[in-house]
Amino acid sequence: MADIGVLGAGTWGMALTRMLALTGHTVTVWSALPEEIEQYRAKRRQPNLPEMIIPEEVQFTDRIEEVCASKELLLFVVPSVFVRSTAAAAAPYIADGQLIADAAKGIEPGTLMTMTRVIADELGKAGKTARLVALSGPTHAEEVARDLPTTIVAASPDEDAALQVQKIFMNDVMRVYTNDDITGVELCGAMKNIIALASGVALGLGYGDNTKAALITRGMHEITTLGIAMGCDSGTFSGLAGIGDLIVTATSVHSRNNRCGNLIGQGMTPDQAVKKVGMVVEGINAIPAALELQKKYDVEMPLVNAVDAVINHGADPKKTVHFLMTRAPRSELEYRRS
Repeated sequence: MADIGVLGAGTWGMALTRMLALTGHTVTVWSALPEEIEQYRAKRRQPNLPEMIIPEEVQFTDRIEEVCASKELLLFVVPSVFVRSTAAAAAPYIADGQLIADAAKGIEPGTLMTMTRVIADELGKAGKTARLVALSGPTHAEEVARDLPTTIVAASPDEDAALQVQKIFMNDVMRVYTNDDITGVELCGAMKNIIALASGVALGLGYGDNTKAALITRGMHEITTLGIAMGCDSGTFSGLAGIGDLIVTATSVHSRNNRCGNLIGQGMTPDQAVKKVGMVVEGINAIPAALELQKKYDVEMPLVNAVDAVINHGADPKKTVHFLMTRAPRSELEYRRS
């Protein structure tokens, strides 16, 4: 069994913490918020997962040096916008060559780095390296917290690191696959949230299953086209981290991106919708980097552009749908022949 440090105490972090503790691992959880740590110590509950009980064996700390010390595995589960600051704070206490798994999903605007690259960048500033693995797939915390069967991908070009993470996380309710295409896996994890926003907007507008299927299919086309332009493995996009994660995020009642889009489709402003959801909506955070990547690799991403228009430029959702539907006709297979 492994000694694991978890950086981040939100819904996903705590669902994974509970699962790891119940399968015999020793787990210490860190949060930057002392009041959050005290709440967990006193009540052993995650506010957004009220039925989940956190095992007594789980330890909590607000001292980042304590969660990093002498751990076989460090698990990053903070929101993507806090990955760099968390990595910078943790770097002095992380051992050189540390095994690190990242479960945050995002691309950093400006640098266009995936989350594992952000972590590596901050460790590099401290003169250290790490064995980095990305964890991604169709994994809603609400279902992991209830021990419902779930699959996930441990992605890394370092096969031994991916296999170690696979061994730690795999059990009779969590099946873990490995993949060496870490960039493709992380790209899917960030981009699918934008398409899930679009799916939610369509639902809020009163559109049906035909629209939802079209958005998922064409959204996956956009993500795949970008990924291939970036040199990723095309097979990643038809796997769990690609179409699997997109389906669950674009359709599930548990998806905060889907819920946020739904509220916008019903007439709320993006700010009002985010406040109503009450949690980080990663799809909104991913839009700037998606637009930068689109420009850098010169690919067409009309759905991503449409979501940006609605979220950041006040475009009317129904008129935006009309614009998408009336674009010039083309072949579905055109991108494969270019």
